[in-house]
Amino acid sequence: MSPNLTYVLVVGVLFAAGVTLLLERSLTRVLMGVILLGNGANLLLLTGGKAGGPPIVGTTAEEDMSDPLPQAMVLTAIVITLGMTAFLLALAYRSWHLNGHDEVQDDVEDRRIMELADRDEGPGTADTDGADGDGDPALATAPAADATVSPAGDAGRGR
Repeated sequence: MSPNLTYVLVVGVLFAAGVTLLLERSLTRVLMGVILLGNGANLLLLTGGKAGGPPIVGTTAEEDMSDPLPQAMVLTAIVITLGMTAFLLALAYRSWHLNGHDEVQDDVEDRRIMELADRDEGPGTADTDGADGDGDPALATAPAADATVSPAGDAGRGR
């Protein structure tokens, strides 16, 4: 059985709108994105099932029964989406209550990493010249894990 083109388009629009809303800074929009993604996933799961009669032994021939697994998966997905919705709604309410808005702010550490990336520097390459001064930071690392230090202070291979 091939899925109906209308269902496929609706699932695509729900997923696209849901992902777009998930990328926003407002928790209310993130909440709406989770709801749209959940509904898109439910519709996608339902379109994957075989259409037919009720899956009750004795009422329908075995070859004419619908597949009950997608229906069970949709029920599970509904419960998961409801839990996520309640959690995000609580976060948005708490943020609104404390700050007067539900927008997620930038983290200070994230901002620092973005500034380092803009300067095309990694977080570990600032002022890490090697111990010998040749610019090779690999030589400035600690001795190998299998190296042992003798009481005299010289590093030798463990034997």
